[in-house]
Amino acid sequence: MGRGLPSEKTPKPAVYRMKIFAKNHVIAKSRFWYFISRLKKVKKANGEILAVERIRESGVAAHTYGIFLRYNSRTGTHNMYKEYRAINRVSAVVQMYNEMAGRHRAGERAIQIIQIAKLSPDQVKRAHIKQYLDPNLKFPLPHHIVRPSRKEFRKVFAYKKPKAVMA
Repeated sequence: MGRGLPSEKTPKPAVYRMKIFAKNHVIAKSRFWYFISRLKKVKKANGEILAVERIRESGVAAHTYGIFLRYNSRTGTHNMYKEYRAINRVSAVVQMYNEMAGRHRAGERAIQIIQIAKLSPDQVKRAHIKQYLDPNLKFPLPHHIVRPSRKEFRKVFAYKKPKAVMA
């Protein structure tokens, strides 16, 4: 959260709040000023940061998140929509940053997240995400090797590879 400094012209300036995904609070403050200076007539020289809070999401169930983003490439600016299966919004954004770096060579500074939405199963568009929406989906382990659990049976260095023990 931040605002412009109070003055005679505006004794109570408007407070602006943004959700910014950053590695630490220093980068979050920098990105806040980057975006707010483009949206409103406020810049770091005549503004102040009121609060920086880390938002924590808890949960163990996977959800589908849709991310609307804009990124700068070598050829221009592109808008994009991507879907991810993740436990929370932060892990979905981390997946998005990794994919954008790998597929499009876009760094974190080149990506602007416009919106993140939690999607219901009927809102999912991408086929690679739809395949995981079946409630009866199972992941069998066809080649499960049972290994000895006691520590004295395990060797750090062995002269031959261990044999598979089927249970």
